[in-house]
Amino acid sequence: MQRPSATAVADPVTPKTWLARLNQFFLGEPKDRQELVEILQDAQERNLFDSSALTMIEGALQVSEMQVRDIMIPRSQMVVVDEKLSVQEMLPIIIQSAHSRFPVIGESRDEVVGILLAKDLLRYLVDSNTDEFSIRDILRPAYMSPESKRLNVLLNEFRKSSNHMAIIVDEYGGVSGLVTIEDVLEQIVGDISDEHDLEEDQYITYSEEKQYALVKGLTPVEDFNEFFDVMLAEDDFDTIGGLVTKQFGRVPKSGEKIHHQKLIFEVVRADSRRLHLLKVSRT
Repeated sequence: MQRPSATAVADPVTPKTWLARLNQFFLGEPKDRQELVEILQDAQERNLFDSSALTMIEGALQVSEMQVRDIMIPRSQMVVVDEKLSVQEMLPIIIQSAHSRFPVIGESRDEVVGILLAKDLLRYLVDSNTDEFSIRDILRPAYMSPESKRLNVLLNEFRKSSNHMAIIVDEYGGVSGLVTIEDVLEQIVGDISDEHDLEEDQYITYSEEKQYALVKGLTPVEDFNEFFDVMLAEDDFDTIGGLVTKQFGRVPKSGEKIHHQKLIFEVVRADSRRLHLLKVSRT
């Protein structure tokens, strides 16, 4: 009786044989981006790389399709410094915002004369010699970008020019917002902690002075209801971010607001996939 040949026995799918299939797939070229994403998702499910790597790959693919206007901080939310202010008058703005870079404006927000780095003020504070202070002496040039520029192009320009902030202008040359290098990188690697972030185990922080609360998008609706003494529906959504996204009918952009059940929800930070941080106040 003839023994079955070795090729008649099905080999288990190993990472090595699967990688060969992946290589063969790429040689045939994916039909579209969705097909490429599907095979990458399949590779992740087979533990060829972890979910964090998949998230970054998907983010990098999205960045090549997104435009600056999709993630920019709107003009109304920009923290700016008037060039006429003294060092003492600038300090409260810098301390309260806790940012490191500030657009400096002239007669209006459409006249951005440069970028101020907070660290450049230190020598004036140490020397206490502010009488001869002129903000124009320490300003960095403002980097301008149109709203339509693609994020991958802007990121490459950030890298080449060593700029970390771009002032965004509309088709008429007016300032419409700003984008930082962190905003772009968050589209690839996910949320990056900054001065607005809460403690890891803290979902809600309320400010008595400002009469609003910073709320993480991942806050359970049940916890949100208990904190604000409201009765938002808990059946359809587990998190407040999901609930607010449903009210918008899409993933909202930073700066957008919506009223719901006597509360004002303002988006502080969101990316193209989900909502990260909200500012919530009562109407």
